[in-house]
Amino acid sequence: MKCQAQARERWLHAHERELLDVPCVHVVFTFPHRLLPLAYRNSAHLYTWLFHASAATLREVAADPRHLGAEIGVLSILHTWGQTLVRHPHVHCVVPAGGLSLDHTRWIYPKYAGFFLPVKVLSRVFRGKFVEALRRAYDRNELDLTGATEPLQDPAQWHTFVDALFDTDWVVYAKPAFGGASAVLRYLGRYTHRVAISNHRLLAFDGEHVTFYWKDYAHGDARRTMTLSAMEFLRRFVQHILPRGFVRIRQSGFLANTCRVARVALARTLLATPAAAATSTHATAAVTTETETAATWACPRCGAAMIVGPILSTLQLATAAFGFDTS
Repeated sequence: MKCQAQARERWLHAHERELLDVPCVHVVFTFPHRLLPLAYRNSAHLYTWLFHASAATLREVAADPRHLGAEIGVLSILHTWGQTLVRHPHVHCVVPAGGLSLDHTRWIYPKYAGFFLPVKVLSRVFRGKFVEALRRAYDRNELDLTGATEPLQDPAQWHTFVDALFDTDWVVYAKPAFGGASAVLRYLGRYTHRVAISNHRLLAFDGEHVTFYWKDYAHGDARRTMTLSAMEFLRRFVQHILPRGFVRIRQSGFLANTCRVARVALARTLLATPAAAATSTHATAAVTTETETAATWACPRCGAAMIVGPILSTLQLATAAFGFDTS
């Protein structure tokens, strides 16, 4: 239950150069408690689908011209606990507010200040993608349906169980946009390397019972205390140990490992142009002129405008970059 402060600082320092100087939004995806019995024996599956479905939902809705019409980047962090250590799987997604146009020629900002993507649309798309993965795993006999979930081996009960998942809206919560790169770094530090409970929340242990404090979010973040038997405390704590090798921080979209360096460099170039700077939000309605949309990077030798060329992969660079004349 160490605070992992050093690991957190190392991670933040390594990712500092990947952040863009634009506001970011924080979106939280949670699957319903009805699915929790499945998580005890199928946690790797359910947590993976939580990652994939949430990130795919954000990218799909953002790519729709009716909402944003852009390629976005997503940083996702998995948490499996609530304040009282009960199982509460959810993914925190930090997303730069805006994205690359689909032809990669400009940076697109949200259409309205203080609004990113419609939460109700995100909820429905997320539910559909998650349930699709759940059904596919059942059809392929990839789920461990033993113990409390053994009745779901019966196809009729399984279909009833899955159909009930559409009875309620799935929780997707979008927090207001917060500041640029420095604020994002400070904010991410609260989520990247947390464990289920940190040392400073532990108040007492008398040999048989553990007392800790927790925030009651339903009542204005009131600080309350809870006392559990040592065995119950350990039971709650160990259920948040992830499967061996499971990665709990992932990136997708233009922040994916396969394209992050090139896409972030392109985004910074586009954000540096007058056209991008003048389109900060819907409140800025000025029409940019042809001069303003021209590249602002000038060649240090001839003074001509520099043009962004094709984005090359590492393999392309390795095979094409040879025989330079260094004389």
